[in-house]
Amino acid sequence: MLQYHSYTAENLHNLPQYGEIPEEQRHVIKTIASVYPFRVNNYITENLIDWSNIPADPLFRLCFPQDEMLEPEDFARMSDLVRTEAPTEIIRQAAKEILLLQNPNPAGQMELNTPRIDDEVLHGIQHKYRESVLFFPSEAQICHAYCTYCFRWPQFSGLENLKFANNDITLLVNYLNDHPEAKDIIFTGGDPMVMSTRQIKKYIQPLLTIPTVKAIRIGTKALSWWPYRFTAERDADELLGFFEQIVSSGKHLAIMAHNSHPREIETPEAGEAISRIRSTGAVIRSQSPVVQHVNDDAEIWENMWQKQLQLGIIPYYMFLERDTGPKQYFGIPLAQAVSIFTDAYHKMSGLGRTVRGPSMSCSPGKIIVEGITEINGEKVFALKFTQGRNPEWTNKIFFAEFDESASWIDDLNPAFGHEEFFFKREMREIYNYCW
Repeated sequence: MLQYHSYTAENLHNLPQYGEIPEEQRHVIKTIASVYPFRVNNYITENLIDWSNIPADPLFRLCFPQDEMLEPEDFARMSDLVRTEAPTEIIRQAAKEILLLQNPNPAGQMELNTPRIDDEVLHGIQHKYRESVLFFPSEAQICHAYCTYCFRWPQFSGLENLKFANNDITLLVNYLNDHPEAKDIIFTGGDPMVMSTRQIKKYIQPLLTIPTVKAIRIGTKALSWWPYRFTAERDADELLGFFEQIVSSGKHLAIMAHNSHPREIETPEAGEAISRIRSTGAVIRSQSPVVQHVNDDAEIWENMWQKQLQLGIIPYYMFLERDTGPKQYFGIPLAQAVSIFTDAYHKMSGLGRTVRGPSMSCSPGKIIVEGITEINGEKVFALKFTQGRNPEWTNKIFFAEFDESASWIDDLNPAFGHEEFFFKREMREIYNYCW
C-alpha cells in the first residue's frame, strides 16, 4: 500500500533517518525553517538523499535548510529565539521582518505582471509576456517538498498579501476570451500536481474549447519529489487519461519538470512516471536554476541533460538564481554560470542543444547570457532577450561591461560608454503607468 509521510521542523523527530542528522544540524534546520518554509517527504528521504554524505549531499542541501541561507546576524537572532523557545508570535514577527527585506516576488511579479480589469486586480493571474498567461490554482499552493532555493517562498511563508492564488476558473476563462493573443496557459504554484485529478479537470477542462488557447503547461516537481502521482495514486490512471483527452482536443500539453540534479530522474519510480506521461502524447521539458552547493558543476548538467534525453525529456532552460530569498547562498556569478553552461553544452549532441541559458528572469524579460567576448578591446557580456515585456525586445542582442562578480542584470553596466541599457527608459514608463 502506498504510504505518504511528510516531515517539517515540527515532526522531524519522526524521520527514520533523524539519528543520522547531527544535533547542531537539527538546530540549523529548525532555525532556518522558522523563516523559510521546510517540508520533505519519505520518497525523497528514502530514495534520493545520500545520508552517508550529509550535510554536503546536494539533494540534502536542496531539501533541508542550511545555516548560511540567512545572513550571520539574522541567523544569530533566530537561533537565539529558537534555542530559548521564545513565544511563537515573537519568532513569527522576527521571521517576517527578515523576509520583508528579501525582495519578495522579484521581477515585478506583483506590481507589473498582475493584470487588472476596470481597476480590479485579478489575483492569481500573471500576464507578463503577450503570448503566455500564468494561473495559480488555490489548491496548488503547496509542494510535495520545498526546494531550499525556491524563488516563490512567499507562497508558503504565511505572507498572505504577497501570495498569488485563485480558485475561480471563470475569471481565467473570461480573461482569455478577452485576450486572444494569449496562446499558452501555464498552471503553476506551488505545484499543480498536488491537486486531485478532479481539481485539475476543474481548471483545465474549460480551456479545451477556447480556440485561441494552443498550449497548456503544467509546472511541477512531482517527477522528482513524488513520481507516484503518475503511477500509483488512486486517481493516477484518471489523470493520465485526462492528459490524453487534452492532447486529443488539439492542445499541446507540456509538463514543465523541474530537475535540479540527475539523481532525481535516475530512480525506477521516476522512469516509470516519465514513460507513462509520454505515452499520453504530452511532452516533458525540464528547467531549473544553476545553484551553488547543488549543481554548480558542468559534469552534473551534462549528466542531467544526457539522462533527460535518454528518457525523452527535452532540456529547456538553465536559469540563474533570482534576486530574492537566500540568493547570497545559492547564487553564482554570471561568468561562472556561462562557463558551466558552455562546458556542458559542448558535450551534447544536437538533440540536447535545445536548452537555453544561462537565463535571468528579470523585470524586463528573460535575458540570456550568450557569452563573454571582446569587442574593440573591451571585454563584455553578450546578452539576448528570449522573452521581452515589450515583444519587440525579443531576440535583441545587447552588451554589458564584463564584471566577474556580477550575478544579475542589476549588477551590470552598459558597454561602450552607453549611459543605460536600451530598455531602461521604457521600463520606467511601464512602472509609472502601473503605479
